[in-house]
Amino acid sequence: MRRYEVLQRIEAVGVVAVVRAENSEHARKIALACMEGGIDAIEITFTVPGAHKVIESLTEEFGDRLLVGAGTVLDSETARIGILAGAKYVVSPAFDAETAKLCNRYQIPYMPGCMTLTEMIQAMEAGADVIKVFPGSLGGPDFIKAVKGPLPQAVLMPTGGVSLENVDKWINNGCIAVGVGGNLTKGTPEDMTKAAQALVAKVREAREQ
Repeated sequence: MRRYEVLQRIEAVGVVAVVRAENSEHARKIALACMEGGIDAIEITFTVPGAHKVIESLTEEFGDRLLVGAGTVLDSETARIGILAGAKYVVSPAFDAETAKLCNRYQIPYMPGCMTLTEMIQAMEAGADVIKVFPGSLGGPDFIKAVKGPLPQAVLMPTGGVSLENVDKWINNGCIAVGVGGNLTKGTPEDMTKAAQALVAKVREAREQ
């Protein structure tokens, strides 16, 4: 799958499920529940034990039906492990120049976490495809408007602080998608599926308004 196709798919649904779990089996259950709820972009964080194996197994089983990404990537070495396992995009909590370089080399979308205009410009100049506004809870949806003033070209996706109650504000203020973890991955698999369906529906509704 080409780089632009991955980005188009993420934008189409508008929600990336951020999976943190105590073991690989639980991570897989979360991923499948979110997929059942209509979210086809699943970020497996490298805080999950054996994260690369989860990425690999989901990619082998579902192929391009599921966009599996590598999350909490702190360096280029970890990014390479994720890419070799089949990750179709790489997400970091902070910008790392070497990770950006590696992702550009292999034509894998890179989404570094940034919270200031200086960080965002630096990441964009290094070829970052999407700026992960992180932690989103610090600025809230109004922060997106403030960024879009001087940087209308910035492609933004907040993670942290996104909920069913405010997801429409993030989208309406200019985000192409949102990353959701705790507010999406709690409870039983059935609960997660319902939460995923509600978020996808709310994003669609916000775009139609």
